[in-house]
Amino acid sequence: MATGKSAVGRNLARKLHRRFVDLDALIEKAEGRKVREIFAEKGESYFRRLEKQTLEEILSQQDQIIATGGGIILDDDNLTLLRQKSLLIGLTASADVLVGRVGRNSKRPLLKGADMRARIEELLQQRQSRYAQADVTVDTSGLTINQVVEKILNVIRSET
Repeated sequence: MATGKSAVGRNLARKLHRRFVDLDALIEKAEGRKVREIFAEKGESYFRRLEKQTLEEILSQQDQIIATGGGIILDDDNLTLLRQKSLLIGLTASADVLVGRVGRNSKRPLLKGADMRARIEELLQQRQSRYAQADVTVDTSGLTINQVVEKILNVIRSET
């Protein structure tokens, strides 16, 4: 959440001449409503089923950069699929940075009605072992989008 997945993904796809896919945007388009509305009207478990189905469909295609929501890796099947079929890059940032990026008036469903900083710290803690399974992790704190993209490109170049 607020690590720059969409912005970095979009720029990385452009540099690599690949298609950019934002999983949440695909779900929103298919459902005709925003993720926060899906959470509010149908609940998180419904959203996670949609997310899983959409991920499976997208991973059957090639030559793309995919931005997923940060919670996608909580599902074992999703994490396994991502690790098998892609170079899994995790973007992280400190809780202070994330609070600043999210802002006070966040419409993010997992932060609704909560002490934002405490909730962000809780989510980071809950997901830490999952995020650690990424092939590559880039801390985006204090970096521009272009700097993050360059770090990822350097990793990709070193692997080829």
